[in-house]
Amino acid sequence: MIYQYALIAIVVFALSGWLLSFATHHYSHVDSMWSLFMAITAYTSALFALDLSSRAVLALVAVTLWALRLSIFLTWRNWGAEDHRYQTIRQNNEPHFWFKSLYIIFAFQALLAWVISYPLYAAVISQTALNRFDLAGALLFLLGFYWEVVADWQLMQFRRQPDNQGAVLQTGLWRYSRHPNYFGECLIWWGFGLLGVASGHPWSWLSPVIMTFLLLKVSGVSLMEKTIYSRRPGYADYVRNTNTFIPGLPKKDSPDA
Repeated sequence: MIYQYALIAIVVFALSGWLLSFATHHYSHVDSMWSLFMAITAYTSALFALDLSSRAVLALVAVTLWALRLSIFLTWRNWGAEDHRYQTIRQNNEPHFWFKSLYIIFAFQALLAWVISYPLYAAVISQTALNRFDLAGALLFLLGFYWEVVADWQLMQFRRQPDNQGAVLQTGLWRYSRHPNYFGECLIWWGFGLLGVASGHPWSWLSPVIMTFLLLKVSGVSLMEKTIYSRRPGYADYVRNTNTFIPGLPKKDSPDA
């Protein structure tokens, strides 16, 4: 029942986000809520758990670092005008989008987050001793967290320079893959998945598989690259010289190789 209680808590939080959209008149804030949905699963599980094991503490610390950092970053990035993705969704679902958004945006993301956050539930309620899967999961989380934070920071610094308007970042982690931030996010979720597996819930591996698919084919790489060519004139050359997702050395024809 603990996992179901987490769903109830997530739904209540999603409803608050839907009500907030009436005041803000846009829906970008759901991006900031996404990581918090996952954290709610972990916190609700901790609230009802008999005791907090070492694995539970590890999972809670990790998800807190990840969720707060990502939520704050996305709130800062999306502050102001509504993200173009939600403008498109709104245009495609009029009339009465104010109501349709409840299930198209908020309920859908809440349910998806609940499913994906299963390894966090599994890790927090676990009472077994730490094992090698926990170590591997912690290392993957740390590497992914570092990779995502550094990639986001490098891109933020690059975009702050007026001379870089319309240019393509090709230094730092962005020299080795076109989406290092998404790669870091992927590693984080494989880390969470291993914590779930370590707790004796083998189906936890499905969570990082789903997240990897979403990052590559739905909301991450695929969606970003549909529109970026028109916004970044030098992006075609960048594509030829740089790996899409998994970091690797630039191709031989790259001027920086």
